[in-house]
Amino acid sequence: MSHIKRLFPLVLIAVMWALPANAMPDSFADLAAAQADSVVNISTTKRVKTAQGLPPGFGFPQGSPFEEFFHDFLRNMPEQEQHALGTGFVISADGYIVTNNHVVDSADEVLVKMRDGSEHQARVIGADAKLDVALLKIKAKNLKAVTLGDSQALRVGDWVVAIGNPFGLEQTVTAGIVSAKGRVIGSGPYDDFIQTDAAINPGNSGGPLFNVRGEVIGINTAIYSRSGGNNGIGFAIPINLAKSTVSELRETGHITRARLGVHITDLDKETAKALGLKNREGALVPQVEAGSAADKAGIRAGDVIVSIDGEQIKKAHELPIRVARHAPGDKVKVGIIRDGKAKTITVTVEAMPDDKVASNAMASDQQGKVRLGLVVKDLNRDIARQLHARVKQGVAVEQVQPGMPAARAGIARGDVIYRINGEDVKSLKEFTATISKFEPGAVLRVMLDRGGDQVFALIQLPAPHDKN
Repeated sequence: MSHIKRLFPLVLIAVMWALPANAMPDSFADLAAAQADSVVNISTTKRVKTAQGLPPGFGFPQGSPFEEFFHDFLRNMPEQEQHALGTGFVISADGYIVTNNHVVDSADEVLVKMRDGSEHQARVIGADAKLDVALLKIKAKNLKAVTLGDSQALRVGDWVVAIGNPFGLEQTVTAGIVSAKGRVIGSGPYDDFIQTDAAINPGNSGGPLFNVRGEVIGINTAIYSRSGGNNGIGFAIPINLAKSTVSELRETGHITRARLGVHITDLDKETAKALGLKNREGALVPQVEAGSAADKAGIRAGDVIVSIDGEQIKKAHELPIRVARHAPGDKVKVGIIRDGKAKTITVTVEAMPDDKVASNAMASDQQGKVRLGLVVKDLNRDIARQLHARVKQGVAVEQVQPGMPAARAGIARGDVIYRINGEDVKSLKEFTATISKFEPGAVLRVMLDRGGDQVFALIQLPAPHDKN
C-alpha cells in the first residue's frame, strides 16, 4: 500500500504530461500581447446626401407638381458623412491588411489605425463579395504581421481567441472554443464557417480568430443575434478558404473562380432510394448548362457528384467550395454515380462569368408573406441611405408583428433582408417567390443588414398546429 502512495504522484505527473498541447492555457495574456500590433482598427467614411426623405406613408400624388419640386430639392441637398467601424489584421510587413468586404464596401475613405495610435489612409486592392474578404494596402514598413495557420486542423472544442474593436472598443480580447465547423448560414455560395462562442460583436468584423499558438485560423465575419449584440454564436471564415483569395487579390486585384456549370441540390431520402444509393451523400445534378465545362466533359443531369479530386462530397454546398480551389483551365477529377455505378470524369473547369448587377428596384408598399409577421418593401437608394445599410439590394422591414415568427427571430423595423437560405433576395418579387417555396414548420436562414452590420437570424415557420 505504501508503494502505491509513493507511486501516485508519479502517475499524476505522467497523466498531466500526457494532456494535449491545446488544453486550456493558464492565460491568454502572452498571445494577446504578441499579436496586438498585428490587429488594426478600420474606420470608413461614406458621403451621402443629408436629405432624410419623407416619413413612411407620406408623399405626393404621382404627377403632382409638388412631387417634382420635392425631388429637385432633395437632389440639391448637401452631402453628409456616414462612418462605420471594423477590424483587420496585417499579413505582411509592407502594409497589406485583410478584412471583410462588407466593412469597406462602398466606402469613399478607409482609415487604418495601428495600436500605437498612428493612422494611415488605406487603398482597397481588391475584394471578394461572395467570400466577404477584402485586401487593403497602407504605406508603411516593418509592420508586425500575423502567422496564418491551418484551419483544416482545427477541431471542435479547441480554444480560440478573437481580437478586435467591438463597438469601437479597440484591442478587445475575447476567448472561447470552436463550437462547430462547416456551418452554412446562407451568407453565400462558399459558406463553410467556423462557429465559436468567443464573444464577437459589431466592430469585430474582419478581425482575426487565433488558435492557442497565435496563428490566424479564421476571419470573424458574422453573428447570430436577436439584439445585434453577442449571443455566444459567432462565425468566422476559415483561413484556408481565404488564403488563395487573398493571394489572387494581391496579384490581380480581382477574383476569377472556376466552375463546372451544373446546378446542384442535396439528396432527399426518396431521391436517394429511387437512384439506388446506399446513403444521401453527394450532390445531385438536376441540370447541366448547355456548352458548359461539365457538359463538354460528359456529366449528365441525374448524376450524383460524390468526390472532387478524390475528396469526398457529402453535401451539395461543399461542391462549389472544392471547385473554387482551382483556377479556370485546371483539370479536375469528378467522381460521380450514374445508374448505380461509380465512375470518374475529368473536367477542364471554366471561368465563372461576372455577376450581373441588377438595378435598384422602385419602392413598393406591398406586403411580404403574412405568416412571417412582416411588412417589407423594396430597398432603394434613399431607403438604404436612411437605414445606413451597406447592401444595395434587398427588402426593407417596415413593420414587425409582435408574437409572429419574424419577431421571435429578433428581426426589427429597419432591418434589410438580402438573403434567405443562400438565395439572394434583390426585390420584393424575389422575396415573395422565395418565401412561397417553404412549407409550414420550415426554418429559414436569413441574412440581414442592420445599420451596416451583418446579422444572421433563424425564422421558424409555424407548423400547421401552431396558433400563430
